[in-house]
Amino acid sequence: MSFTSDGSCWRDVRIAAAARGISVCGDLLAATALALALQQAGAGGLVVSALMLAAVAPIALLAPVAGRIADRADSRTVLVLAGVAQAAICAVLAFVSSPALIIALVAVLACGLAITQPTLAALLPSMVRREDMARAGGITQTATNIGALIAPALAGVLVGQLGPRVPLLIDALSYLSLVAAGLLLRTRRRSVAPATVLVRWRLRDDKLVTAMVVAVAGTVAGVGAINVIEVFFVRETLHSSTTMFGLISATWVAGALAGAQLFGRLGRRWTDPARLVRIILLLAAGCCVAVLAASGVPNALVMVPLWFAGGVCNGGLNVFSGVVVAERVPVAARGRAFAAMGSIVQVGGMAGFLAGGPLLELFAPRPLVAAAGIAGLIAVAASITPVFRADSSQREKGPSQAAEPGVSQPLGDSVGA
Repeated sequence: MSFTSDGSCWRDVRIAAAARGISVCGDLLAATALALALQQAGAGGLVVSALMLAAVAPIALLAPVAGRIADRADSRTVLVLAGVAQAAICAVLAFVSSPALIIALVAVLACGLAITQPTLAALLPSMVRREDMARAGGITQTATNIGALIAPALAGVLVGQLGPRVPLLIDALSYLSLVAAGLLLRTRRRSVAPATVLVRWRLRDDKLVTAMVVAVAGTVAGVGAINVIEVFFVRETLHSSTTMFGLISATWVAGALAGAQLFGRLGRRWTDPARLVRIILLLAAGCCVAVLAASGVPNALVMVPLWFAGGVCNGGLNVFSGVVVAERVPVAARGRAFAAMGSIVQVGGMAGFLAGGPLLELFAPRPLVAAAGIAGLIAVAASITPVFRADSSQREKGPSQAAEPGVSQPLGDSVGA
């Protein structure tokens, strides 16, 4: 599916991964700093929840528009303009105190994220050969997880010592990494087809990718409620300290970091999308089993190896889902594909997030942890039959028909000088 025919451009992979990791670190740094600042200013849970929703809702809502921008516009132009705009917005955020204005600016900031994420994701397959896609995805996920691992601790220290303004100004600088990436990357996506022509591609037309995305979104929705329940489970049910809670939260990210490295290397010889989707289902089930097992732990320390194992599965799932999209989707529609996948997964995460709060008012945390794991396993089980049906349908059509779900139009993907 239009991978580079030359040698893989690892220089570009590392530049893109670094930009992604730095910007993710900045995103989480700003979100944590703003949440802490609002809480210290006396804002209630509804205001903090609105802030979190403002940070993710545009990614889900703007997927159709963002995907088309990623597919039709010059990737260099998108990264430079979006990076500059996000840096400016974040700099303004550092000097704003009104909760309503903060939430509005965070939503605008997330609009830029909704565009840059599919743009960078669609660039990656054009940088590497097919057999190197899993390794490249592992490098990108590693950088992303390192950023996610550093940000919360860094935000806590900076807000405690210097207040929220400094973290937000640092976040503004982090967005300049996107500008640097746009200028330094040799790989570019530039549409050379007429502006009125667009590859006919829809997610529901590819049953294999659809089943994979639904399984991942369902798992995220089921397990996503843990993000709300976890703090009450660790602090109140298991009677552990805030330090232990921080350790447990960081352990899942550390596991995802290890999983990205592990499966990025193991996946070098695995390029068959149907096999990868079956592995993704197993990894999604592994995440759910870790959560389900945690519901029976006698103390918080036992959660550490379980959360690490769940994170490893999470890291592998992220790597392989990117490989499947790169293999199955025509090159000129990759931006829309990655945007659609991100949108559906974000909706699943928001559903879990919204369900967790009300359920805590009705039930104790321990049974809710078990219910979250079971809900995720049900979503995985419901996806098994569609995945095998899609695989059978692909084999009946033959590789040539299954590989090109849309009518491809030329899109300029250039690698190297």
